[in-house]
Amino acid sequence: MGGTGPRLRVELDGIPTYKPGKPAAVGGPAAFKLSSNENPYPPLPGVMEKVIATAGLFHRYPDLSCAGLVDELADRFSVPPEHLATGTGSVGVAQQLVQATAGPGDEVIYAWRSFEAYPIITQISGASSVKVPLTGAEVHDLDAMAGAITDRTRLIFVCNPNNPTGTVVRRAELERFLDRVPEDVLVVLDEAYREFIRDAEVPDGVDLYRERPNVAVLRTFSKAYGLAGLRVGFAIAHDPVAAALRKTAVPFGVSQIAQDAAVASLRAETQLLERVDSLVAERTRVAGALAGQGWTVPETEANFVWLRLGERTLDFAAACEKAGVMIRPFAGEGVRVTIGETEANDLFLQAAEAFLKEL
Repeated sequence: MGGTGPRLRVELDGIPTYKPGKPAAVGGPAAFKLSSNENPYPPLPGVMEKVIATAGLFHRYPDLSCAGLVDELADRFSVPPEHLATGTGSVGVAQQLVQATAGPGDEVIYAWRSFEAYPIITQISGASSVKVPLTGAEVHDLDAMAGAITDRTRLIFVCNPNNPTGTVVRRAELERFLDRVPEDVLVVLDEAYREFIRDAEVPDGVDLYRERPNVAVLRTFSKAYGLAGLRVGFAIAHDPVAAALRKTAVPFGVSQIAQDAAVASLRAETQLLERVDSLVAERTRVAGALAGQGWTVPETEANFVWLRLGERTLDFAAACEKAGVMIRPFAGEGVRVTIGETEANDLFLQAAEAFLKEL
């Protein structure tokens, strides 16, 4: 039998591949993984016990509606339950948002460089990406993004803090931008790193959503809450958008273990905030040490730092790996380095100092 096989969608041709952070090498020199923006702490108190108890029921389907988690989130954020939608991490919900708003002939706007899943999920939907370069300070150029809006624009991502640069847009400039966006264009405030923000001028996206029907907020349990391996995130959005998210969700996509772990994590928020404070203190120490060595470090409000290295990017990543830490290189651009254990951060700082001296 001949033939070329099944006919697949042409939109999948040349689609970029998501590149996860490399793990620490088993038996190799790299002892620490600072490449995936994971929380270095173990699960919060009570979470592991809840997970173990729920694991005994994994022969049953999870709650399709995630009712327990939705009720907990509705109470935590003072929003109606019908304004909430869950998914497999904030990236899963982001893909659902694109599916719900954009298709062939439509456009999705986002900053670049920003979260590397944006071009992937946009291309999968058949829509076109409109990438707006960051400013020289590695920040979203909101004026240029507003200027890029056309009658084909369906969705705009604003990653705040931005991954991988850690930079933020503040209240006045964000509200000015939102005022320029047509009411029929959805603006998604991707706040995966919200808990690490200490700049009082950075608005909480949930406050902005309350008065703007075309604003949705993405959050995740993968970063500050330390549930990266369980894949659970959520969106807060007004009725039509939240309803569309529930329509595009993969049935039973969020496991019962993930749902129950998320609820338990929300109830352990006091301990969570203590851990986040420790990571923020380490972030300040690492960024200060890098600046002291002579590096240009954009001000970060996330749990990572960004160094623009251009053509030296892969050489620097190799030097860090040799020193015992895996970091996340973006070839030809720069590296993102997660704030991890103190020992890991110290190894990274030593590698950075040695690399700079050899230039």
